[in-house]
Amino acid sequence: MSKPPSLDHVRNIGIVAHVDAGKTTLTERVLFYSGASYKIGEVHDGAAHMDYMAEEQAHGITITSAVTKAPWNDHLIQLVDTPGHVDFTIEVERSMRVLDGCVVVLDGVRGVEPQTETVWRQRSRFELPCLIFVNKMDRVGADYDASLNSLRKRLGAEPAPVTVPGPDDDSIIHLIDGTLLRFTGERGETVVSEPCPQAAWEAVGGHRETLLLAAAESDEALADAVLEGRQPEASQVWDALRKSTLAARCFPCFAGSALRNRGVQPLLDAVIRLLPAPLDRPPARARVPGGADELVSMDAQGDLCALAFKVQLWEGRRHVFARIYRGSLAAGEPVVIAAENGEHRREQVARVFDVDANHKNRIERAFAGQIVLLAGLRFATTGDTLCAPDHPLLLERIESREPVIALAVEPGSSEEEEKFLEVMDKIQQEDPTLRLEEDPETGQRLLRGMGELHLQIVFERLEREFNLRVRAGKPMVALRESVNSRAMGDSLFERHFEDGRRNVDLKARVQVEVNPQERGSGQRIDFQARVLPEGNSLTEDQSTAVQNGARDMLNGGPLEGAPVVDVAIRILEVEVFGAQSSPDALRAAASRATRKALMTGGGFLLHPIMDTEVVVPEENMGQVLGDLQARHGLVRDTENDRGSATIRCEAPLDELLGYTTDLRSMTQGRGQFTMQFNRFDRKG
Repeated sequence: MSKPPSLDHVRNIGIVAHVDAGKTTLTERVLFYSGASYKIGEVHDGAAHMDYMAEEQAHGITITSAVTKAPWNDHLIQLVDTPGHVDFTIEVERSMRVLDGCVVVLDGVRGVEPQTETVWRQRSRFELPCLIFVNKMDRVGADYDASLNSLRKRLGAEPAPVTVPGPDDDSIIHLIDGTLLRFTGERGETVVSEPCPQAAWEAVGGHRETLLLAAAESDEALADAVLEGRQPEASQVWDALRKSTLAARCFPCFAGSALRNRGVQPLLDAVIRLLPAPLDRPPARARVPGGADELVSMDAQGDLCALAFKVQLWEGRRHVFARIYRGSLAAGEPVVIAAENGEHRREQVARVFDVDANHKNRIERAFAGQIVLLAGLRFATTGDTLCAPDHPLLLERIESREPVIALAVEPGSSEEEEKFLEVMDKIQQEDPTLRLEEDPETGQRLLRGMGELHLQIVFERLEREFNLRVRAGKPMVALRESVNSRAMGDSLFERHFEDGRRNVDLKARVQVEVNPQERGSGQRIDFQARVLPEGNSLTEDQSTAVQNGARDMLNGGPLEGAPVVDVAIRILEVEVFGAQSSPDALRAAASRATRKALMTGGGFLLHPIMDTEVVVPEENMGQVLGDLQARHGLVRDTENDRGSATIRCEAPLDELLGYTTDLRSMTQGRGQFTMQFNRFDRKG
């Protein structure tokens, strides 16, 4: 590609949802109907075009975000299919960061589910306009109205129905065009449009009114027409609905069944007509390192500004996904990775690729508005800003998540130690929520991740991609420590030792006070020390050493060596003894004083508390509720609907390890549950 694409005819969108709502199945239909793929790959057959990893095919879920393109009505849809499982939510986070709009998929039977709420919060944070596709309307128990009500109740969103289920299973009613749509052909590729029968049109009159009122929020002329009872032109409704969608005043909704090939084409039409082109989005806000803010407009002629949003090993080599916000980039051109401290790293792009799932096509140059794959970048990581060498900028970074579960791991044999460390470094570059750390007390290596499935997938990849087997211990949850009450700690540190032929004496005294804080307040160190003897003062190195000594103990508390949180440490008094009070002596004294204060204050453990939703048959509800309470679960809400019961509660993560097996046993395999990290807190 040698010239910039017409951004008016581009849509960068993501497909997001709760696990098993049908995102990948919908994406497969989009590719087939647009002509981007010659066949439909089914998830249940392990043949989906977008689920190309062996682990995705084996588990039947999406694990990594995949990028593809689909032409539709003289436009180009650049589409990202994202995971639905909570363990891989970082994939959704970094995809949302670089998209212009999204399609949220709902299960027509279940409506809004826990991970739907999570992706909705991510969408809201980036202020992405979105459409809603209510999928699986062919299933027994599917309820379009109930799904729209769940949007209002659980997300606070105002749904605007555009297509609704028709009078029979094979039809969809289009409320703007006033037509009845049927999807014929071997795979539903032919859309037959006919005037909607009067009886069916009257039956959906309430939905039509809801749609017009939502669209009229952005168009006074349309509002007048609706209030006067006049029927507006379809084009007027489309224009008004687009304004309301872009302003997030309403969220257009579409009914269908991706698996049964129904309702997908009207959704694609709406992606073009309602969702924003790159130029419709506000300019990206960047910051000059150490300076003022700067707005980055989507312009192929300006200085390069791009965001590296994902690192991926491709055919064993390191590649970086990037969204270009300004300028252009070609193979061989230098870029810098901007840094806040001004120490920018210079790199050179070796090759630029267009991407279609696991296929890449080399291109000459990429321009503003595109999502591309870059090879040759050795240092760029998730969230880095790639800039022109003479115009460094910092775009908003991508939030990572703290891992909540850990396993002790080691290579299958001692001969593979070096290979193990090298491979784990590569895997961690790909996934910011994965951490390999060493336990300072036991010397064991701990692999930390977002859940049991997350770590299981990592082990499977190590064996398949790198022929590396690892041994793993039992899961351990990430803990935190805190204190019950205000306490003091005072420590006089003295040590004498010989350094070669020289005698060394170290001596320093520090007094600290520890105070408990509210949950979620983190750590704070206040340096208000009185320095003794009177008239003395601390050098900058000594002052830093005292604070670092207190921080050392906060990073590994006295109970389990876990980080100490929700505390404030006040440095009250520092006594120095001339040259004996070196920074090392002061650091040791501060660390010991802080430890004494924490022990006196009565330390206790904080556990990861998970927002948990359990769905079981009604007849099993009592048994499951009792089991959850035995696991220190705090039940917040229960709901019965069409033979199933939904239990929403908070429960400690360590009590939920292996819960899937226990739940299946209690419900004869019919129960399911999801969980999402909420906070660190005491059990029960």
